Amino acid sequence: MTIFDVLTMIGGLCLFLFGMNQMGESLERRAGDSLRTLLSRLTSNKAAGFLTGLGVTAVIQSSSATTVMVVGFVNSGLMTLRQAINVIMGANVGTTVTAWILSLSGIESGNVFVQLFKPTSFTPILALIGILLYMGSKEQKRKDTGTILLGFAVLMFGMDTMSGAVSGLKEVEWFQNLFILFKNPVLGVLAGALLTAIIQSSSASVGILQALSSTGQVSYGAAIPIIMGQNIGTCVTALLSSVGATRNAKRAAFVHLSFNVIGTVVWLVVFSLVDMLVHPVLLDMPAEELGIAVAHSIFNILCTFVLLPMSGLLETIAYKIIREPAKKEQVAELDERLLATPPIALERCSVVASDMAKIASHGMKDALMSMTSYNKTLAESVNESEDKCDHYEDILGTYLVKLSGNLSGNDSNEAAKLLRIIGDFERISDHSKDILKASEEMQEKGIVWSPSASHELEILTHAIREIVDLTLEAFTTDNMEAAQKVEPLEQVIDALKESLRVRHIGRLQRGECTIEAGFIWTDLLTAMERTSDHCSNIAGCVIDIAMGNMNLHETLRAVKAGDPEFDQLHAEFAEKYKI
Repeated sequence: MTIFDVLTMIGGLCLFLFGMNQMGESLERRAGDSLRTLLSRLTSNKAAGFLTGLGVTAVIQSSSATTVMVVGFVNSGLMTLRQAINVIMGANVGTTVTAWILSLSGIESGNVFVQLFKPTSFTPILALIGILLYMGSKEQKRKDTGTILLGFAVLMFGMDTMSGAVSGLKEVEWFQNLFILFKNPVLGVLAGALLTAIIQSSSASVGILQALSSTGQVSYGAAIPIIMGQNIGTCVTALLSSVGATRNAKRAAFVHLSFNVIGTVVWLVVFSLVDMLVHPVLLDMPAEELGIAVAHSIFNILCTFVLLPMSGLLETIAYKIIREPAKKEQVAELDERLLATPPIALERCSVVASDMAKIASHGMKDALMSMTSYNKTLAESVNESEDKCDHYEDILGTYLVKLSGNLSGNDSNEAAKLLRIIGDFERISDHSKDILKASEEMQEKGIVWSPSASHELEILTHAIREIVDLTLEAFTTDNMEAAQKVEPLEQVIDALKESLRVRHIGRLQRGECTIEAGFIWTDLLTAMERTSDHCSNIAGCVIDIAMGNMNLHETLRAVKAGDPEFDQLHAEFAEKYKI
């Protein structure tokens, strides 16, 4: 083997790893729209979780990527640790699909139809289709499809280049001795674990082993322990992704490691005993690409067979090793790891935005209550809610901006909706603080409303409570019926505010109210009326998304334009909140 063969082998390895990385990332983006549906169907049922992990990994061609996603889901609260364990086990089996695809390169037959199944036969066609899709289309999904085909073509070309470059090693004595050395199962496991840890892909390391098998010097006795070690090495990616994550996310990464270590130890002991007692002839035979794929699948299936029924025990061990701190840990609201799967990240944003909406609603109701029942507990609650909403708007806005560039179609509209809506909820929380300040000023100055003013304010307060409740329900549950009620009620509140302003001017003229109280009255009316405006914006946005329209003002004009249902609702609210 010459220096040029070594350079060719390095070039082939680089192409192989690059092709696998590009294909995996593109598959992940292309399948992203389906990932949210798959996730929503997850249950604590072991079979469902296992099959989900298997299916996702078979699609995106990377157990490491699936496990990193799972760690992110657990970190964000989208998945429980028990669900994660089942998915991780499924991912270990799903990753064996890659080895089966790579084994196609070992097909040997003079039959034309059989030869067509060899990657070297159909890869150029896939590459041609891929480059046409990638360069000839502006649609992201088609570009991703093109990248998948190009990635596969580069991967297979790199595999073929590696196989050709290492073919001369079969005559090299040190190479022969190296794989004789790996017949020691422990050394084989260590070699497989080290190689996979370095390149962070068990699929890639199995592919490299398949390429080396073309020399005829890799026996099954050496290959099987290396395959076992590869499962341990692939845990490095998940362990790195759990750094700085919540304790449950660390537990998910630990379960991934313990599953692979326990499975390897159990079947390594069985393998060693069989080798010592029986020593099947197969172990001395040269390994083939297809045989390595079979061994890889059998090993992962056997590990799952042993440990899937023990998933509860693995969960218990994880909780024992990674204990809860004395003080309850704060769960991260948004996880940067989820940006790799935009639909899942967007789903998480919706959950966090719903939490923000509930906090803003709760803060407004506490502020309204403070007008008649002021106390320090209510004041602290309103201030705390407003601080939380500011924080949520900050992290959600930053996260959605990062996410927006990777979204398309409906998901992009959903992100735009969230960006607009979180601003409105934050403003509602600001107005709750304005109402609290007015209540505190009344307490400090000993101002008491007249009976007529109290009655009028009570009517407006009930209307604000209802519009906030309708808005919250419309947003958090996509309830169109609730959303349709917001705008007619908002118009009633506008008229009510104007009526209360005129009535208060009358009281001022009759000397029934002070100028100082009048200023507070005006502040309260303004804060409540503006709250209803923001509720209208939110409900209009919910309707926009349902109708596939992002023009809020056009939607609101259409709603008001002599719609009988709108007129009926407006009349009902006007009667309900009549002074």
